[in-house]
Amino acid sequence: METKPTGLAAVLQTDTPQLFEAAVLRACELLRAGQAVALPTETVYGLAANAWDPDAVARIFEIKGRPAQNPIIAHVASLELAKRCSTQWPPLADRLARAFWPGPLTLVLPRAQTIPEILTAGGSTVGIRWPSHPFMQAVIQRCGFPLAAPSANLSNRVSPTNARHVLQQLGHKISLIVDGGQSQVGIESTVLDLSASPPRVLRPGMIQPETLLAVTGELGLGPGPGSDTLKSPGLLRQHYAPRARLILWAWNNDSDLRTLLKERGFNRSKTHIIAHTRIPSALDFGGVCVIPRDAQAFARAIYAQLHECDDAGADLIVVEALPETNEWQALSDRLNRAAAI
Repeated sequence: METKPTGLAAVLQTDTPQLFEAAVLRACELLRAGQAVALPTETVYGLAANAWDPDAVARIFEIKGRPAQNPIIAHVASLELAKRCSTQWPPLADRLARAFWPGPLTLVLPRAQTIPEILTAGGSTVGIRWPSHPFMQAVIQRCGFPLAAPSANLSNRVSPTNARHVLQQLGHKISLIVDGGQSQVGIESTVLDLSASPPRVLRPGMIQPETLLAVTGELGLGPGPGSDTLKSPGLLRQHYAPRARLILWAWNNDSDLRTLLKERGFNRSKTHIIAHTRIPSALDFGGVCVIPRDAQAFARAIYAQLHECDDAGADLIVVEALPETNEWQALSDRLNRAAAI
């Protein structure tokens, strides 16, 4: 069933085979016409357009207000299509694809001429991912071309993990949002640069470096020296930010937390707390949310909680400092960028 509040994007449901098929047909119709539509993936919702059409990709940049130097990932639904996006497909790419695709891993490789420069921010490489969400796969297979699909939100804002988040930010800017349920990973993909030697993790995700090492044998972390051209999204200093100011803090007890807020002049009634271990009383805060001290569960929940804090009118969001272990690395990356001012 298609629902379309006045002036807003149509929202198509996918929870029966008939609705799923109707949504695939409508999404493909708009994508073939060069439009951008919001589609679900297992990581976050994406604002999708034909990756081979520079005008369609340009619409993504315009809708999001995305900086031109921030590249976009090309999403595929087969190895054949992935290889058409790159001039080189080394044996390591095959091994990684067998191990992690479909899934939340993006491989950076030399771009093919079929990929327009606008998608790669003028760079010589392209990020390629095969998402596991069945709806995204069905649309790509039906269209026959890869989809450029950064997160379906305004640039630098919190990524959407459900259709309502997309509607709130982009509902007046696009004509279609497909509701494929809550994103099951919850944060953006791991990005691995295969154009470097050894391969380098450009953006951490929920696939851990130790897991990648089992396939790659060696691994670097971060962009490394070289060109100023970004090879991956998610590398800007400020990103993933809610409207409210965000701070990462550690505290010992309620009194400690209240003292930190008082010393810095923050209004407790407009402060929302997101905690995982030391849970404060909710009596005089704007809100208190508890996410389990489990990295996978935290990833699935954190963006939705940041959206809820904004919806509730928070001036300040205090997130309890995360454990300093590898499994939390990607979440620390996202929240530190969200807290940057």
